[in-house]
Amino acid sequence: MLKKIKLLNPQFPNKSTGIVNGQASGILNWNDIAYPQMYRMYQTLLANFWKAQEINMQDDIKQWDQLSSIEKDVFLRVNTQLASLDSLQTPTMTQVMDYVTDPSFKAIFAVISQQEAVHNESYSYILSSLIPLSEQIERFNQAKDDPIVRKRNQIILVAYENFRNEPTPQHLFQLAVQSINLEGIYFYAGFAFFYHLARQQKMLKTSTMISYIQRDEMQHAYFIAQFIRILLTENPDLNTSENIQYVYDSISAAVELEKEWAQHILKDIEGISLEEFEGYVEYLANKRFRQLGLENHYDGRDNPMPWIHVFSDEMMNETKSDFFEQKSRTYTKVSETNGFDEL
Repeated sequence: MLKKIKLLNPQFPNKSTGIVNGQASGILNWNDIAYPQMYRMYQTLLANFWKAQEINMQDDIKQWDQLSSIEKDVFLRVNTQLASLDSLQTPTMTQVMDYVTDPSFKAIFAVISQQEAVHNESYSYILSSLIPLSEQIERFNQAKDDPIVRKRNQIILVAYENFRNEPTPQHLFQLAVQSINLEGIYFYAGFAFFYHLARQQKMLKTSTMISYIQRDEMQHAYFIAQFIRILLTENPDLNTSENIQYVYDSISAAVELEKEWAQHILKDIEGISLEEFEGYVEYLANKRFRQLGLENHYDGRDNPMPWIHVFSDEMMNETKSDFFEQKSRTYTKVSETNGFDEL
């Protein structure tokens, strides 16, 4: 079992001796931490700071009634489904902080928790710009009751609740793997829909907000992958063939659930090839495996959806002119030392 960490342990050193079950005073000196690369990660996350209200939704408000009824329905269903996933992350990351020894990791989990709260608010902000409160409430209830959404959420919830009920190192490992699924696999069908609208010059402000969310999520997935690798290194009893198989099985299951969701939500959207999208999800999964130091599980390393490349994780980290709006959109420049990419 893991024990909740006391706020202050003066008898222990300030530099933590382990990310869990270690010794640390609780005082954070960023110049004296066990894993110096975590300061760069912390700085990268802070550099991403944004607020939903910074994006003026007037253009999207004017375009809303020009969308087809199918586009409107999918837009609202995707929006609330993404919000339902992000709702899980803020309290979960906060709880993990209680059991992590290393104060530098606590700080990063705190930033992630805050960013997930911003993401959740951003979906509500988009909705409040487009539809009345009564319809917003109806759509959120629809997301909560949708059987496919509930099925997708279940593998996440099982791991999260297991840790809440029994905070062991094994359950923390499983929670972290499922967090990668949530952050690094589950959002991308929804993102693809919004980017598909953007390439038709539709709802560009929404796509801008989604791109900010994606930029955060890919950093979160990278950090959690690093957390898992350190956890397994520091705790060899967790570094078992069974746990490696758990990673492959869990991410593969998430891939199949994301494909199922895409077949359900994108089937009537002209211009998105579901076959290409399925290959895209496998491409993303391979990236997550490599970030964890594992081998590719699916054939091929290339992105099979060429039109989405402008919104890819790689492009999110370039200073570039937005392909659709032709305005400067500056993203945090990621270097080899703090990059999100796999190797």
